Amino acid sequence: MKRDNMKYSEKISDGLNNLLVKNYDAEKGFKLAMDKIDNPTIHTFLKDRAAQRGEFAQELKNEILQYGELPEEDGSIKGDMHRAWMNLKAAVASNEKEQLLEEVERGEKASLEEYNEILYDKGVVLPPSTESMLIRQRDAIRSSLTVANIHERIA
Repeated sequence: MKRDNMKYSEKISDGLNNLLVKNYDAEKGFKLAMDKIDNPTIHTFLKDRAAQRGEFAQELKNEILQYGELPEEDGSIKGDMHRAWMNLKAAVASNEKEQLLEEVERGEKASLEEYNEILYDKGVVLPPSTESMLIRQRDAIRSSLTVANIHERIA
């Protein structure tokens, strides 16, 4: 029975670690986009999102540690490649602000998918505290996606 519990906690922490890496990537991406935007409203939005994702990462780290597992310490190679692509697109885009906001939107949609995969995984029943944290984070991302859409339309 102990072995099953070990696999269970590893499965949950693996999923949380995937989200942790996504939040590291998002935080770095928001900071990158923030440095490229001179519009004060959009700059503040991106700065707030970067800070939010840093907070989410810390919450996820704490949750992973509670499962007795080690949290990841950095973002993914895929995230690094996405930021490089954002740099390239921003350098050649005629409307840099709109291009960056499109990339933010794409990243947020991917984050929502990741959160939903873990929340709706039929193979794992999350403890209520973990599920509540993930729902709160996912809903905040969904809300920021709505705001990003608004900024993109008026950019």
